[in-house]
Amino acid sequence: MVNSSVDAQFQRHISSAILKLQTRSPFFATLALFTRIRASSIVDTAATDGRDIFINPEFTKTLSTPALDGLLLHEVLHAALLHVPRRRTRDRLLWNIAADIVVNGMVAQQAGLEVPPGAIRDKSLEHLSVEEVYELMQKESRLYSCTLVDLVDGNGANLGGEHNQAGLEAYWRDAMRQAIVVAHATQSQGSIPAGFEREFGNLTHPQLDWRSYLWRYLVRTPTDSSGFDRRFIGRKLYLETLEGESVKVYVAIDTSGSISDRELRLFLSELGGILRSYPHLDCELYYADAAIYGPYELQSDSPPPKPLGGGSTSFVPFFENVQRRHAMDDQTGVCVYLTDGYGEFPVAPELPVLWVVTPGGLDLKEFPFGETVRLLSIA
Repeated sequence: MVNSSVDAQFQRHISSAILKLQTRSPFFATLALFTRIRASSIVDTAATDGRDIFINPEFTKTLSTPALDGLLLHEVLHAALLHVPRRRTRDRLLWNIAADIVVNGMVAQQAGLEVPPGAIRDKSLEHLSVEEVYELMQKESRLYSCTLVDLVDGNGANLGGEHNQAGLEAYWRDAMRQAIVVAHATQSQGSIPAGFEREFGNLTHPQLDWRSYLWRYLVRTPTDSSGFDRRFIGRKLYLETLEGESVKVYVAIDTSGSISDRELRLFLSELGGILRSYPHLDCELYYADAAIYGPYELQSDSPPPKPLGGGSTSFVPFFENVQRRHAMDDQTGVCVYLTDGYGEFPVAPELPVLWVVTPGGLDLKEFPFGETVRLLSIA
């Protein structure tokens, strides 16, 4: 890729950058040691295939020392946080921009480092996960100037071999564990940015389809084929038998002014998906802002009624109404609320509650009761 003399000088620069990173953050320096950093004239600036890092030596000559150190950490974080395999089938450029926003926010928190020249910054988004940033960019049609795509597939741009996704995940999880041990041993945990902890949480607690969460409330796990509900086998729906005679699912869809048309369509699509997949359910739908509209009794083939709302948000009316109705009903019940999470909360109800929260919505830890899951498209 480059001649030997240039490569030797390049490696000295990289070794120096890693040594300085060691003094600032043993955690990040440990992660850097799990990468193979290679000089490459093929890339314009820098790139990673999820395992190796490729940097153009000529580009490094244009950088100040803090900017070179920041560039190195930028690419290490892309690799360690699995930004290459996490893209799946999402748009390549849009995903790269989202990942850069998150990573540059982390780099900017490190004293003595600078984000790479021309780097994209959006302080309003960089505390979120890459998946959330990607979804919000689609929702809001945010535009950014980006000419550098530094996340490449293993066989892209003739940079290196193709890496197995499961192998990459195992490799970097092991690296994470070792880096955490080093950080604790050196008492340098404080050097780990909060944004990194959120991204790392997405790796250790993978995002699940919210329907999987809901189904945990509704079924017992069958030990053999007798556990499937035979009413639906003829329709090729191999559904687990419900614990009781029937289950009432009270669904609230947030129609307040903070919910966009795209999010509302997504909510309704998700509701249709759960009804078609699980025709066992007895579903009662409400639209809700500061008031509630409904209930609407829905079946698997029921078209959703026209949404009503558009005002401010309060979760109180829905839960108060459900409590009254459920007190007169012998059915097992569960509440599902699709929302951005910004509103007035009631006292915790007696029924189980599942909050399905939009990208960029209220931090899941801020919900005072129930289970929470982020609604992200599975690309």
